[in-house]
Amino acid sequence: MSDALHIVLDDTAMTAAGQGNVLASRLIHRAHAEPGWYLYAPACALVEADRARPGTAEHLAALPGITVLDLDLPAALALAGRETWAAAHSEYAARPTPDRPDGAIIATASPKRWHGEPVRLLDLTA
Repeated sequence: MSDALHIVLDDTAMTAAGQGNVLASRLIHRAHAEPGWYLYAPACALVEADRARPGTAEHLAALPGITVLDLDLPAALALAGRETWAAAHSEYAARPTPDRPDGAIIATASPKRWHGEPVRLLDLTA
């Protein structure tokens, strides 16, 4: 188990950050200021967040502590059969990788959306 903390923002977390959610703001601050904290914004979730709250994508993409994850071919293939690309890209981004062998935690402002999914969550509404 690594000491690093990898967190994927879903579209609801991104929107919550733009609306001043304290927990989302703390995550963004820590990812920028503390070693070992990594925050990811999957591109499909970023698009959906921007649709819900225009300007969100540009703002989050400009923050130094956030890494935007592109929709590459493996991600696109994983998303193809899913109903919503935003949640599917977030789930795909949270899977274990060579860089993140323990996977990542999904930060969300809508934890019910993830009921029954094989992901670890950080509830931003608590």
